[in-house]
Amino acid sequence: ILNNMKKLFAVPTINEKLCAHFGHCAQFAVVETIDNKVVNIDYLSPPVHEPGTYPRFLAGKGISTIIAGGMGEKAKDIFAHNNIEVFIGANSDRPEALVEQYLSDQLVSGDNQCDH
Repeated sequence: ILNNMKKLFAVPTINEKLCAHFGHCAQFAVVETIDNKVVNIDYLSPPVHEPGTYPRFLAGKGISTIIAGGMGEKAKDIFAHNNIEVFIGANSDRPEALVEQYLSDQLVSGDNQCDH
């Protein structure tokens, strides 16, 4: 029996591209992978943005990894508390492209674009 490893990634987006500021995104792209292949993408509208709402919202969706341009320390702490991996410093690209780069160890991490 094949063990289908399903993983859910979340990417904050604006116009279906990565949004540099996690808290300012229009939607979250939820990218579903099975055995390291992208099989589905859904766009979710986030709840009203208040400190801590986005991390809790995504944790409740079963997300295992966040790929973001940047985010504040509080958000990072909440994700860590929920055992959600955070990849910060990604460039603006389509969510599925970012996830594919991540899965093939080719996603480049730059600076946290949300140092405030």
